[in-house]
Amino acid sequence: MGAFEIHGGNKLKGNLIPQGAKNEALQVINAVLLTPEKIIIDNIPDIIDVNKLINLLKSLGVKIEKLDKGKYSFQSDEVDVDFMMTQEFKEKGGGLRGSIMVVGPLLARFGKGYIPKPGGDKIGRRRIDTHFIGFERLGANFNYDAKTNFYKAEAKRLKGCYMLLDEASVTGTANIIMAAVLAEGKTTIYNAACEPYIQQLCKMLNSMGANISGLGSNMLSIDGVEKLGGLRTSNSS
Repeated sequence: MGAFEIHGGNKLKGNLIPQGAKNEALQVINAVLLTPEKIIIDNIPDIIDVNKLINLLKSLGVKIEKLDKGKYSFQSDEVDVDFMMTQEFKEKGGGLRGSIMVVGPLLARFGKGYIPKPGGDKIGRRRIDTHFIGFERLGANFNYDAKTNFYKAEAKRLKGCYMLLDEASVTGTANIIMAAVLAEGKTTIYNAACEPYIQQLCKMLNSMGANISGLGSNMLSIDGVEKLGGLRTSNSS
């Protein structure tokens, strides 16, 4: 077993710029799908999973421009929702765990969201069932196509409701929040994850015009709005 040996007593000095948090970046980048207006996000970490997601959104038709190191602009005004059923999307989405969070925004805005079976695992083992149970409670129809290995969620218009999550899943909570912000009426999510990543996502969405309350607690209230606007934000460390 390896070990670290630390000798103290030395004065520390210098400057450090912390890298943006990966988990938060995956959430806020997916949130750009909720509006056709431009969103600028700063301090995006230059890591494999985040770059894969950016590439995936670009394939969906999102206009993406790198403005500076870690700084990107996103504009989802010409999203190709049919791309979700292609082999290319299957290959790119299946290799990225964070791709599950494209479903909530696309379902809310376009009425459908598809995702390939991730990593070959059973849905109950990796707990992405929390995501789809939440979508169903908002009024979406959910099914698994064994021929294509795609999970599909579809709805003409999502409707707010009260839901108790069986697991305080961070990505599940984020996905359901992004679906609920454009749903008709009020959604209350109990046993919601309340990690800083979720709080930052909610702050971002509220700045875009959403109406989310209860930030930092395990019960979130979301009053659906008709549309969201653009934003300039910074991904926290």
